[in-house]
Amino acid sequence: MGFVKLFTSMIAGEKVPERAFECQPILGCRFVRKFHDFRWFDRHSRRHLSWRSSRGTGGRGIRVHSGLNRLTTKHPTRMPIKSDKWIRRMCEEHRMIEPFETGQVRDGKISYGISSYGYDIRVSPEFKVFTNVHNSIVDPKNFDDRSFVDIVGPECIIPPNSFALARTEEYFRIPRDVLVICVGKSTYARCGLIVNVTPLEPTWEGYLTLEISNTTPLPAKVYGSEGIAQLLFFEGDEEPEVAYADRKGKYMNQHGVTLPKM
Repeated sequence: MGFVKLFTSMIAGEKVPERAFECQPILGCRFVRKFHDFRWFDRHSRRHLSWRSSRGTGGRGIRVHSGLNRLTTKHPTRMPIKSDKWIRRMCEEHRMIEPFETGQVRDGKISYGISSYGYDIRVSPEFKVFTNVHNSIVDPKNFDDRSFVDIVGPECIIPPNSFALARTEEYFRIPRDVLVICVGKSTYARCGLIVNVTPLEPTWEGYLTLEISNTTPLPAKVYGSEGIAQLLFFEGDEEPEVAYADRKGKYMNQHGVTLPKM
């Protein structure tokens, strides 16, 4: 009997044939049937286990290996995304983010600072906006500086269906067992402005270069020194064998708005 049929039978209240089923838990331990009433077992385990049919076990009812009437795991469940308490501690003790805001700053600005499970970063008031004045080809292997126009000021207007590069006001030092993902803020997303940033890898440090796309048919305004995106911090189950600094990544210790490198 496959899992779908078995699950349907349990929901319908039908009697489940006496057959051994092996549980393949997410966290790596083995759990198996203890009771003939399979609905009891499913009710206590469906949030913790994934299932795999196990034929060829002789059709016997089998018991939990540990002999206990409850489910146990080898390791405690760990939440990979890091909270505001962890972010604050890492910034105060290890200077992970500089400058660091201990709370959310609003006061008529697009918000930035620490949040429940992340940190809202600011965009520095210096931008490079795409231009077709010189009709240059955008080549990542041979980038032409004439593809951009430099803009320095508290505001930047990105033309319709165009693109700009910027950098954060914060400097980052990423721990060796942490990977950071950047997502956009809803305020700009609702205006058709999309922020794309590749992951901040373990041991990388520097100012983060931001890629901002205006997907609308209208000019769009970006405010310097205000919030632009949110960072989410994920802790790995162990440190990587080779981190960004070990392989001498080409964007290590970058300052200013950094163009593509080879």
